[in-house]
Amino acid sequence: MSTPVIIEAAINGVTAPERNPSVPRSPAEIAADAVRCLAAGAAIVHSHNAEFALDGARAAELYLEAWRPVLRERPDAILYPTAGAGATIADRYAHEVLLAEAGVLRMGLVDPGSVNLGGADELGLPLPMDYVYVNSYRDILHQVELCARYRLGPSVSIFEPGFLRVALAFQRARRMPRGALVKLYFGGDEGYLGGTGVTFGLPPTAPSLEAYLAMLEGCDLPWSVAVLGGDVIASGLARLALERGGHLRVGLEDHAGPRRPTNEELVREAAALARATGRRVASCAEAARILGLPQ
Repeated sequence: MSTPVIIEAAINGVTAPERNPSVPRSPAEIAADAVRCLAAGAAIVHSHNAEFALDGARAAELYLEAWRPVLRERPDAILYPTAGAGATIADRYAHEVLLAEAGVLRMGLVDPGSVNLGGADELGLPLPMDYVYVNSYRDILHQVELCARYRLGPSVSIFEPGFLRVALAFQRARRMPRGALVKLYFGGDEGYLGGTGVTFGLPPTAPSLEAYLAMLEGCDLPWSVAVLGGDVIASGLARLALERGGHLRVGLEDHAGPRRPTNEELVREAAALARATGRRVASCAEAARILGLPQ
C-alpha cells in the first residue's frame, strides 16, 4: 500500500496582495485561511508574520494570535513559522524557542545552507542588491540543536544541492532530530522576491528531481517538492514526485503564474492530483506518524 500524501500549505511568505489579493496577512486572516487549508487536505501549514523586522517576543506573540484559534479547532494541526530577524542566530530563532515553550510547535526550521533570493530586472538579470539568505555552519548547528532540545521535527529546506549534502551529513551522523521532512525547493520562472528571470536552485524538471533522488538514495528521510516562483502542479513536478513516493508543498508563498488562486484552491488541486495518482491524502495525525514526529 502506498504512503498517504502529506500536503503542506505555505500560505503567505513575502507574497504581496498586489501579486495575489487572496494572500492572508493579519493574524485573523492567517487563522481563517489555515483552517480552510486543513479542511481541504493540508496536514502542515507554514506562515509568516506580515512584519519581518520584529524581536522574538513580538514575533511569537503574532504567531500565537494567528495559531491559537487554529489549534482550538484543529489541535492535531502541524504549524510552523519562518526564521526571524536579528543580528545573531539566537535572535533569529528566539521566536521559535518561545513558540516551542508555549506548546504550539511540533515542527522547527533547519535551513542548511546559504542562497541568493533576490529579484530580477526587466532583462531577467539579478537586481543590484546585497541580500543573501545566510546560514553558516554554526547557524545550522544551532538550528539542529534547537530542534533536538525542544523535540521538534525539522523542516529541512533544500534551496540548492549543497543544502542536501549538509542535511545528509547530519543524517549519516545520526544527528538529524527525529521527525524530519526534506523539502526540495525548485526555482520557477519568477524570482522569490519578484521579477522574471534569474532565480535559485534547480529548475522544476524530471532530471532535476532525479538528481536529488539520486542523492537521497539509501536514505529513509521523507521528502516533498515545491516550486518557488512557479506552479508545482502545472510544471508536472508534483505528479512526478507523487509517482516516486514524495509529498507536496503548495500555497501562495510559492505560487506564481497567470492565475490568482486561493490557498484552499491550491490545496484542493494537490489533493485531487494525489488521488488521481492512486494515493490518498494524509490527515494531520497520519502525517505526524509518517514523519515520526515526537509526541
